[in-house]
Amino acid sequence: MAAETNTEMDVVPHADGHAPAAEHTTATTEAHGSGGLPQFRMEYWGGQIIWLLVVFAVLYALLAKVFVPRLRQIQDTRAQTIADAVEQARRVQAEADAQAAAAKAETEDARAQARRVAADASAKAQANLAASQAAEDQRLQAELEKAEERIRIMRDQAMTNVGQIAADTAEAIVAKLTGAAPSRSEVDAALTARTPEGVA
Repeated sequence: MAAETNTEMDVVPHADGHAPAAEHTTATTEAHGSGGLPQFRMEYWGGQIIWLLVVFAVLYALLAKVFVPRLRQIQDTRAQTIADAVEQARRVQAEADAQAAAAKAETEDARAQARRVAADASAKAQANLAASQAAEDQRLQAELEKAEERIRIMRDQAMTNVGQIAADTAEAIVAKLTGAAPSRSEVDAALTARTPEGVA
């Protein structure tokens, strides 16, 4: 097909309108008749192999000297960044744990101190209350003893007055009935004999 096209394109009439000679057509057909890709022709394989080696060497040099080191550097940087981030996270976590432990210890100490203060205050309050109660009991006991003493004195005075009143009344009654006033000793003896036991 290519030979036919080339033959048709090469057949150009001369200026006088006549077709070219048959030899020209045959030469052109023979020149283009051995067509095809040059990559598959053995006479070109040597140059192709050389160029393949040159291109491979260039690509290998680019990969070995440029791309691979850059990729390795990027990977190393990324790995170092990740390792630094992990280490920093661990360090921050350790600091946070230490602070939490310290805060917990301080809280426990504060609670223990608060319990001690509360216990001391309760003990002091109990001691003060006991002392106040004892003092109040002593005061009340003293007041009671004083009141009992006053009651005893008042009772003795009342009994003395009652005895005197009874003696006077008896003396007046006897004097009215008999017409003669008895002596005080007789009246006292009679009242003493008539007084029940246990009455002062």
